[in-house]
Amino acid sequence: LSVVGEKITRLIEYAANQILPLIIVCASGGARMQEGSLSLMQMAKISSALYDYQLNKKLFYVSILTSPTTGGVTASFGMLGDIIIAEPNAYIAFAGKRVSEQTLNKTVPEGSQA
Repeated sequence: LSVVGEKITRLIEYAANQILPLIIVCASGGARMQEGSLSLMQMAKISSALYDYQLNKKLFYVSILTSPTTGGVTASFGMLGDIIIAEPNAYIAFAGKRVSEQTLNKTVPEGSQA
């Protein structure tokens, strides 16, 4: 997410400077923990750029969620749109079954997500 996060941040900044509406199509299994804190910092960086875009520049952002959209994307820019659209039957969650089971250290019901 760190390289992708940087590209998304630059896209948002470009749209803000050019006074353009913004549509981002989201599809992510979440932040890559292998990249460590750099990956997690991108969530804050993207959210900060969107804050400026939406609240200071008063511009319009549409978030389109595809399957899967989980983890850091749902914790940040995926859910910050002025309008949020999801494709039919898309898997959208903060944490899926595997992550929930590992965190809770117990089995969760099939089809559950957090």
